[in-house]
Amino acid sequence: MEGSGRFVRVKIYSYLHEVTAPTRTRLAWFDLIEIGLVAFGFLLYFLVRGAVADRDEQAFQNAQWIIHLQESLGLFVEPQINQWTLDSSLRVRLFNFVYFWLDFPLIVGIGLLMFWRQRTSYTLLRDALLISGGFALLMYWSFPVAPPRFLPDLGFVDTLEQFDNLSYQAQSMAPFVNPYAAVPSLHVGWALIVAIVVYWATPHAVPRLGALAVLLLQSIAVVATANHYIFDGVVGAAVSLAGLGVAVWLQHHGYPALRRWLHARLRAAQATAATNP
Repeated sequence: MEGSGRFVRVKIYSYLHEVTAPTRTRLAWFDLIEIGLVAFGFLLYFLVRGAVADRDEQAFQNAQWIIHLQESLGLFVEPQINQWTLDSSLRVRLFNFVYFWLDFPLIVGIGLLMFWRQRTSYTLLRDALLISGGFALLMYWSFPVAPPRFLPDLGFVDTLEQFDNLSYQAQSMAPFVNPYAAVPSLHVGWALIVAIVVYWATPHAVPRLGALAVLLLQSIAVVATANHYIFDGVVGAAVSLAGLGVAVWLQHHGYPALRRWLHARLRAAQATAATNP
């Protein structure tokens, strides 16, 4: 029984040491565990975000505070941008597509590609997204904000619901959606993370320009579709850069320290197993 316990410890340390290797490129069966854990992490993020959505009065008060702040800075241009979008069916379709499909679906695709081709960049992207998502959850809980689409008296029109029938308020989406999770805008923040990681990951101009184009379009789309204020995007960028900073620290300091510890534990477990078969 004791021998089987030592064998299990060796396997666990060996597994953890292998999966944290920054230069690993090959795929293995235990990669399914990694994908499953990341999927669970994002599912937990959406469930927790959807669970803190019951403070209507505070959310509308915070929205008015943001509007007054932007007005004092001469930056409350969201009604004009939303109307400019509504004046063209092409712009409506474009920004609806960008907002809905060039967010999480695109991130999943890029993440899987990096997982297959460049594990270090994937790890950086994964950590930055999850860490910034954790920061964002704290803000959603402490600072709920009603998005522009909830203020039709100011002329805002929810383009996703009105023209593409993509309502985030659908009953089937209720467990995952917080209508007051406007600050920070992770549509902007995560597009910024993707752009930076893609820029670091490849020297090729096409993917770099593509990532920058998505960031630019997403920054416009969040306002054009009446889902966010400019303030939300600025805070989203700041929160995401903070998450990226922690992820970079993990790459350069956290994971190497963890691997050194795991290597020492693995050698000790192997030695114990060899002397006490």
